[in-house]
Amino acid sequence: LSLPSSSRIHKMTIRAALRRFSAIPLRRLGDKRWYSSAADGFDATSSSSKAQPPSEAIDGFSVFPQELPSNAQDPSKDDFINDATSPPRTREQQMEYNKHESLRDWLGRQSRKRSVDEIVVLTGNIHRGSEILHNAVYNKGTGFNHSERERLGVRGLVPPRFFSIEQQAEKIWQQQVVMRESNAPKIARWRHLQALKDRNETLFYRLLQEHVEELAPVIYTPTVGEACLNYSRFFRRARGMFFTKDDVGHMHSMTYNWRGDVKIVVVTDGSRVLGLGDLGAHGMGISVGKLDLYVAGGGFDPQEVLPVCLDVGTNNKSLLNDKWYFGLNSQRLEGGDYYRVIDEFMRAIRHRWPNALIQFEDFQTKHALEILTNYRNDYLCFNDDIQGTAAVVLAGVYGALKVLGGKDRSEIRKQKFVMCGAGSAGMGIVAMLHKAVVKSGGLSEEDAYDNFYIMDNNGLITNERKLEFPREAAVEPFAKARKATKELPDGASLLDVVTKSKCTALLGASTVNGLFTEDVLRQMGEQNERPIIFPLSNPTSNAECTSEEAAKATDGRAVFSSGSPFEDAKGAVSGRLMRANQGNNLYIFPGLGLGALLSGAKTISEEMLVSSAKAISDMLTEDQIRRGCIFPLIKEIRNISARVAVRVIKQAAEEGQAKRSVVAIIESDDEHDTKLYKYVKRAQYVPEYRPTVFPVEESRRTVDDY
Repeated sequence: LSLPSSSRIHKMTIRAALRRFSAIPLRRLGDKRWYSSAADGFDATSSSSKAQPPSEAIDGFSVFPQELPSNAQDPSKDDFINDATSPPRTREQQMEYNKHESLRDWLGRQSRKRSVDEIVVLTGNIHRGSEILHNAVYNKGTGFNHSERERLGVRGLVPPRFFSIEQQAEKIWQQQVVMRESNAPKIARWRHLQALKDRNETLFYRLLQEHVEELAPVIYTPTVGEACLNYSRFFRRARGMFFTKDDVGHMHSMTYNWRGDVKIVVVTDGSRVLGLGDLGAHGMGISVGKLDLYVAGGGFDPQEVLPVCLDVGTNNKSLLNDKWYFGLNSQRLEGGDYYRVIDEFMRAIRHRWPNALIQFEDFQTKHALEILTNYRNDYLCFNDDIQGTAAVVLAGVYGALKVLGGKDRSEIRKQKFVMCGAGSAGMGIVAMLHKAVVKSGGLSEEDAYDNFYIMDNNGLITNERKLEFPREAAVEPFAKARKATKELPDGASLLDVVTKSKCTALLGASTVNGLFTEDVLRQMGEQNERPIIFPLSNPTSNAECTSEEAAKATDGRAVFSSGSPFEDAKGAVSGRLMRANQGNNLYIFPGLGLGALLSGAKTISEEMLVSSAKAISDMLTEDQIRRGCIFPLIKEIRNISARVAVRVIKQAAEEGQAKRSVVAIIESDDEHDTKLYKYVKRAQYVPEYRPTVFPVEESRRTVDDY
């Protein structure tokens, strides 16, 4: 039976469809008889059967209505169906035949059987072949085989030559290569890939999986930032769901407008898209791009992900004055009204998909921490800007310790960190690093605070700073521990802090381009043999420094990692090559989400995030460490995500959050987690063309076995 795989049809309806659509055509149409079969209890050769099957609707196909169309006439008993087996007609018979042609055409559209490879053909009131070719989920383009072309009604609608998905992916990749070599803007490459996604989702994800190292910066940061700036103009096809402040009271019912099951939701309110500020409803682009990486990197099924934008207005005047802006044309909600929208959304998602993972993305600092605090203990959720970024930076620091020749993770206690940026991302990073210094380094919490210097746009934050609550609540313990002195007073400059603190690691989450000046970078190189320099801000235009600037100031000795991609660079004097690592959150969030869902966990703990960071650094090879790599190669992201998921599942089991079946696998596993790794790999989606049609007998056996 050829039906879309997403059809939700009761098994009895399927059986009825099988009986009726594999019908034996009757030779005559008298007495309002219909095409039927012995399976319905009718004698196909009898002229006395007057029974009419009831009306049914199968996935948009109208099947056997009880009444004839208004313009149809009752055929006479002497009417013959015009087929190859009919005897020659007399003139009178032909005139009578033409009289009822409209009825025969209508009946023929309702049910038809072709004897091609023993295949059942369904023909509905719509042209199924065109519908399939315009459905990105089912469309295969030139990838339909002969049977599929015939049975799905696409024969003649696509070019005759068959191409496998491997060949199709190679063709599209060559188009991307041509665009790259001709220096086409990345936004043009982004649009090229989005057009492919609109036509053929399976091929899109196959291409992205095979070339994730090069295409991830095109699909996501930094290119997605430019796409979000112009999202209303680039908008071609609706993806995901928009919930607005006007939908309060209706969000639960709205979730039923979305097809099927959902395993993961990425939600943003567009208030702080990357480092570009308030982009309102244009934030949908960041949710869509993030979920593309969940599919490519983690192996999530693209039919089980949901991008969401909470449109609560925008304070961006350029958008409010833009006549093409597709979001709400009003000021952004604040206070209690804003949190009521968040709360109703969270409850709606939990009620509709109780086991779904919710990831918060690009919420502004004053809301991000409070939202995470409100829901992290009751929902399966996390904030990638706060927790995901922190985990990938911790993984990078652990990797840097290996490059520096550290024996184990306890060496982290010797590092002194200067963090530029006291927002949600920056404070999430230092909070996780602080815990690592305590747990891995063996220092007390109070002593560990001495290893951190926090900077904001007003300079060094000390105990003399008046903080704003709750926005800066996360800064308070670090500010109290940093006593203001004559050498380092409150508000001290970055160069003074770097010089007098003798810091070993300089981290940036400020979104201030060029903040790490040549003097600052040179000072880091003078006081450290291998300084750790992490300009983490996105997109590239907001990075605190480039790889070239860091290599020049430190003569290529820096251990470098950035949020956006940069090229490897050489030192100005020695010509030493400095590896430009990218601390991409892609290392963390796909595996973290996959592990949390497979384990059956109800919440995501800090220990799961730390376990993810450790898993990444443990995957570094000796050759990679020797070349200055602090992260494994991104092209291995599927395997990386699987290893991260294994660690997350084991941590969930230690916390008592794992399902019994998963615990049983862990208990019977070896020291290399072989069984658990296979369990994770089997759960990963592979972008292959799925069969859409089956032989008649096989279909019938499958339905009867339900």
